[in-house]
Amino acid sequence: MDLDWTIIVRNWPVLLSGFVNTLKLAVLAIGASFVLGVVAGALRLSRSPYLHYPAVLYIEIIRGVPLIMVIFWFYFLAPILAGRPLDNFTSALIAFIVFEAAYLAEIVRAGIQSVPLGQVQAAISTGLTHPQAMRHVILPQAIRNMIPALVTRFIVLFMDTSLAYIIGYRELTRVARIIAEREFRAFEVYTFIAIVYFVCTYAMSLVAQRLERRLGPA
Repeated sequence: MDLDWTIIVRNWPVLLSGFVNTLKLAVLAIGASFVLGVVAGALRLSRSPYLHYPAVLYIEIIRGVPLIMVIFWFYFLAPILAGRPLDNFTSALIAFIVFEAAYLAEIVRAGIQSVPLGQVQAAISTGLTHPQAMRHVILPQAIRNMIPALVTRFIVLFMDTSLAYIIGYRELTRVARIIAEREFRAFEVYTFIAIVYFVCTYAMSLVAQRLERRLGPA
């Protein structure tokens, strides 16, 4: 069978819309999950059992189930909790944020613990409270140590957005499947999609390497 790459040109607007939807889901999920991950990671290190154990329970439960299960949970549970139907994008976004934040929390915990104890003691001795020391002294150093692991998780999250197709969200993979089934050109479509994912993840890797050189520890 001859290959017909013109199918990509003919369906370019639809593919572009799918890519935009994928990018929107990934960017929002990365930003929100990072914030939640920082909070959960800090709470896990808390000496208060009322903060420590709920954080541990959340992290361990979420890390113990597959992402696709979390997506289904929030697809069916979120409308019940909200008291109204939620669109596919919102359900998928909540699932990705909750799932990725659990993994990012462990990265944050390890990053915070990598900061020398002397730095923490010096910050406290200057009169800073523990939250102030965490925000101004500990976290900036921890984030520099976490850059490689963080970017790896962000790349994984970007690729995992393809799982949102199972609840009907029209991201890049779902759009590609619709085109492939309609045009009977699965090889060309999925090859193009694979190239798009590779280019995006490779670009993220290059950015990570540059950040490591500029901000990473010596």
